[in-house]
Amino acid sequence: MGKRGFDQFIVLPTQGIRVRSTEAATGAFLRRLTVGRGPLRPFRLGGAPGMELRLLDSVSEYGAKLVEIAPAALSALRALQPGLRLVPLSFFHPAVTPPLRVETRAALAGAAAKVRLRIVSRADGTPVAGALVVAFTDFEQRIGAQGWTNAKGEVRLALGSASPRLKRLYVYPERNFWSALRKSITVTSDSRITLVPLSLDYTDSLRHFYGAAPAKAGRGIRVAVVDTGIAEHPDLDIDGGENTVVGEDSSEFGDNGRGHGTHVAGIIAARGRPPEGVRGLAPAVSLRSYRVFGRDSDSASNYAITKAIDRAVEDGCDLINLSLGGGPSDEAIESAIQHARSQGSLVIAAAGNERRQPVSFPASYSLSLAVSAMGRKGTYPPGTTHRGEVASPYGTDAENFVAAFSNVGPELDLTAPGVGIISTYPGGHAALDGTSMSCPAAVGAAAALLSTRPELLKLPRGSERSQAMARAVLGRAQTLGFGSLYEGQGLIR
Repeated sequence: MGKRGFDQFIVLPTQGIRVRSTEAATGAFLRRLTVGRGPLRPFRLGGAPGMELRLLDSVSEYGAKLVEIAPAALSALRALQPGLRLVPLSFFHPAVTPPLRVETRAALAGAAAKVRLRIVSRADGTPVAGALVVAFTDFEQRIGAQGWTNAKGEVRLALGSASPRLKRLYVYPERNFWSALRKSITVTSDSRITLVPLSLDYTDSLRHFYGAAPAKAGRGIRVAVVDTGIAEHPDLDIDGGENTVVGEDSSEFGDNGRGHGTHVAGIIAARGRPPEGVRGLAPAVSLRSYRVFGRDSDSASNYAITKAIDRAVEDGCDLINLSLGGGPSDEAIESAIQHARSQGSLVIAAAGNERRQPVSFPASYSLSLAVSAMGRKGTYPPGTTHRGEVASPYGTDAENFVAAFSNVGPELDLTAPGVGIISTYPGGHAALDGTSMSCPAAVGAAAALLSTRPELLKLPRGSERSQAMARAVLGRAQTLGFGSLYEGQGLIR
């Protein structure tokens, strides 16, 4: 719901997100909405009160608009311009696995006794600040307590006892350490939980399958990361972008405070050298950042995503990474993906992390390439949260598995490593799980492959080009033995 009782809609032409020459009347109307308009100068649809709409933002002069419209005016707009499509505003989220959380606080016995836990580095005992600590006295019912460590690495949890028995204890550091998972332990205020520091030359599942990428991998390919923005980082070289969040500065396409897009970008394009930095699968790509999540927000509107895809296409991006989902099927985003394919760009999207639920949108859309997440035992230290994602089916090599969190279904096209992936993060590096991680792994592998196929890249920017790129990528995928409902065509090799 917009201001003053108005509802927000995306106004689209009959097809696509930009008017074609055959839609002269629709194009003229969309242009009239744009020129000299805005929330302070509404467009009147009739003489009666409430018959108005207000322009909030525009993809282009003859393209999609975001408007606020009075409910009484919807019918009048459809009658005035029956060729327009009206799509309600909706929201999507990053496809990273969220930390487990307490749903019910632990019952207190008498006084609210609190246990003080200290989280420290296993290497030198220094405190780890800013880590989320989640303690379950009853894991199945999600009963327990949680909190963040202070500058001393300490957290105080009200667990109803001075020495509670925990079914599970999770520690999620923000950066530079592996997570921790302890089962069936008794803790006291003298307890210390040690975290293993990240070693940037560690062989995680991404590096197990792909090794160290050559410096020229991905050369000649332009990649769009449509996400939370990409932070400046020693391992990354960002070649511009745009912030498409309505009301924010379009030039602020860096990190929104959540770090997700920075991690995604590093999997594709990090240029560091272990052990001082990390390297992605296609370090020579031209990397562009399109921020669709507002400052400190974990939701992105269908309008911001639609506009970002349009901008990526206009900027000549060959591959567009969508590590997001969770919203309903959306006509505006579908139109943007159609537009991308018609202009020679390929959209690759994360399948989602709802634990074997159907593939989420926009990965479920037939013109996206949908990516599930897989992992490999032994590519993360013992005692980390990543071991909790091991699940069947197992591959031809029984050490390989489809991540427990990954969505699956017939819409899948590819699978890629998505468990315990080390990548760039604001202020350092982090190891994360999710189809948010497997999606850029597929994008990076695709970029490395396509950079060796100049004859495809030289094709005119149209649907034949994007189809040829998709055939090349899918043709290089090899099954890992999971079955098509879990891996599509398999892993790009």
